[in-house]
Amino acid sequence: MPTDGDPAGTGSEELKSDGADATPRRLSCSDCGRIVADRWRCECGGPLNFADPPIPDRPVPDPTEMGWLAARDGLWAFAAFLAVGDDHADRVTLGEGTTPLVDAGDWDAAFKLEYVFPTGSFKDRGATTTLTRARELGVDRVVEDSSGNAGAAIATYAARAGIDAAVYVPADVKESKLRAIRRAGAKPVRVEGSRADVTDACVAALDGEGGSAGGAGGAWYASHAWNPAFFEGTATVAYEIAFQRDWEAPDAFVTPLGHGTLFLGAYRGFRRLERAGWIDSVPRLYGAQAAGVAPIVRDLHGPEAADPDGRVNAAADGIQIAEPVRRAEILDAIADTGGDALAVTEATVERELDRLHRAGFYTEPTCAVAPAALRALRERGAIAPDDDVVVPLTGSGLKG
Repeated sequence: MPTDGDPAGTGSEELKSDGADATPRRLSCSDCGRIVADRWRCECGGPLNFADPPIPDRPVPDPTEMGWLAARDGLWAFAAFLAVGDDHADRVTLGEGTTPLVDAGDWDAAFKLEYVFPTGSFKDRGATTTLTRARELGVDRVVEDSSGNAGAAIATYAARAGIDAAVYVPADVKESKLRAIRRAGAKPVRVEGSRADVTDACVAALDGEGGSAGGAGGAWYASHAWNPAFFEGTATVAYEIAFQRDWEAPDAFVTPLGHGTLFLGAYRGFRRLERAGWIDSVPRLYGAQAAGVAPIVRDLHGPEAADPDGRVNAAADGIQIAEPVRRAEILDAIADTGGDALAVTEATVERELDRLHRAGFYTEPTCAVAPAALRALRERGAIAPDDDVVVPLTGSGLKG
């Protein structure tokens, strides 16, 4: 069973309440187990996770107490589960979190409205914790590569932290997302070629292969795909869902799946809640991928399932990731929870987006893959009529 980046299987350390003697937590390689202070990836090429993710050793909080904390602190109300921000002074926050969990009767599910964040997408969850990690390490310049939402979030939170930022984007990025990056004071760097070419250009700006903090003239990689601090933030979606449901996990969680930032964050969050004894079980995790660019579906079900209509789902541009860097972790999480992944066509997304908008959920197109996938999973019988399901709506229609 995956251990959520905690190779020793411990993780019972309580976060310090006063920030005294707080030091940045070390990282461990998910492939070889090497422990490092800070790098963007291991020397062996594997992605890094926190070596000692904290698990609170205390009973489930009183709902009134937790409700007050959530209203005041947003997602930082769950600091006892977070491997960053031990010192309150290091936290880079705009009051993000505690997004609404509302009934979606037409889908027989609950929607988590992640598009009401400060920059209009769930990526703010990861940006607040990533820039907090950067501040803990004394970073003065960050770089990120993104198709849009993550770049806007990192640029905004870097501005909040007073840290310089450059965001590497595809040359054809939507103007609305480019504008958000510029207005936050970050430098957008447009790169011709594939999405992989964008990443390569960004990595070339790092301070050597490690890209760790403190290098002269280099930059620190605030990557939503590689940086483990980002996943600390996205894990808070699970903590909030459990709290909003009186500490009961849903039967299933259906989310868009590209690099897996929300998918893996939710998995880690629900798993930590279970280890803490705050929930009884972890939901089945289902990932919705863009048809034609669906590597996880291809791994699980073959090329025909990954490309059902012979076309790339261009509407779901936010999850068109051909080579997710945490592919093995995504597949492990699916196997561990009894979940699955499926590819959603562009025509299906367009129909589902119309349904969402008519129901009052003003989201961007990529969001529609998850409720569309829920519809397909119900038709297949993978999700039963009486299953309790939560679906995050991940980005605002104002970004479209």
